[in-house]
Amino acid sequence: MSRLSELLRPELRGKTAYGAPQLDVPVRLNTNENSYPVPETVVHDITAAVAEVAADLNRYPDREFTDLRAALAAYLTTTSGVEVTAAEVWAGNGSNEVLQHLLQAFGGPGRVALGFTPAYSMHPIITETLGTAWVDGLRGQGTDAPFDLTAESAVAQVREHRPNVVFLCSPNNPTGTALSLDVVEAVYDAAPEAVVVVDEAYAEFAREGTPSALTLLEGRERLVVTRTMSKAFAFAGGRLGYLAAHPGLTDMLRLVRLPYHLSTPTQAIALAALRHAPEMLSTVAVIKAQRDRIVDGLTALGLDPVPSDANFVLFGGLSDAAATWQSLLDRGVLVRDVGIPHYLRVTAGTPAETGAFLAAMAESVTAQNVTVSSNAAVTSRAEERPA
Repeated sequence: MSRLSELLRPELRGKTAYGAPQLDVPVRLNTNENSYPVPETVVHDITAAVAEVAADLNRYPDREFTDLRAALAAYLTTTSGVEVTAAEVWAGNGSNEVLQHLLQAFGGPGRVALGFTPAYSMHPIITETLGTAWVDGLRGQGTDAPFDLTAESAVAQVREHRPNVVFLCSPNNPTGTALSLDVVEAVYDAAPEAVVVVDEAYAEFAREGTPSALTLLEGRERLVVTRTMSKAFAFAGGRLGYLAAHPGLTDMLRLVRLPYHLSTPTQAIALAALRHAPEMLSTVAVIKAQRDRIVDGLTALGLDPVPSDANFVLFGGLSDAAATWQSLLDRGVLVRDVGIPHYLRVTAGTPAETGAFLAAMAESVTAQNVTVSSNAAVTSRAEERPA
């Protein structure tokens, strides 16, 4: 071990940095990006917004990102039917920074965070790098569905581990499954010493009638709902994530954020995108249709797709997931190996991309001895979205 390695914090030694393959192939369906480019009219507005603020870049940005918080609150109010105020909103450079703020404020040495595996792999990564102990909770306990999370199972695990922070994902990444609100309510009530974070990064893609945890915020000062503009808004390069919570909680996050953490251009382009919210979200319906097309197509091939409320599909029934991943890549299609035996994950893209994936998958099934396998072990961590 080099001297430099000895200087690294012991708990970080031997760790691998987060990352997904970024390969130049015709069809990239591995990172849950929105395949559609930002509309030209929005590009013009973004360009004008940046030009307008460029002359003042010698000054620090609005550290309270006042206009942006108001715009995000208005968006949540309009789309959810729940009145959200600017004081209840917080934002960061992607939802990962928002999650980091939460762990900085409510985690730390001697504290515990609990999530239910498999889920978003940045939850444990952020948790552990900030000195908080991580507990891999389990899904699929006592049911025939390997990725279900029931209220009874979640409550039992919360009571066992007594966490300070609990992560729930709805829809969950990488499984695509949404939670019923009774799970959120039960976990909240069973964890009176914890901040309960519901990660809704893919909420805009949920099937009709799927409820948002935003409806539970009133009267629950320890409940947090996180969102991102990376997915449905086709704004991954804009790096804007946010949350809604009790004003007292958002105020506490000011204690841990870096000064002026949201740049003036970031605020300007996010505001421009929000002014065009209906246009930016116009691709959601076609993406959901492609997601359902993928489920139907994989089922027809004899595979085992998990019903999804997100913009991706986790599918099993693969005798050798790594070989199937390579077979697809050889045919110009990049999907995600999330580390769950016998499963891969594919992003729902354009109709042409979906067609290319299903065609490549059919060829792969024919070329290999792909057979339906038993349910995957659900205790392994997966590599997931940069939010």
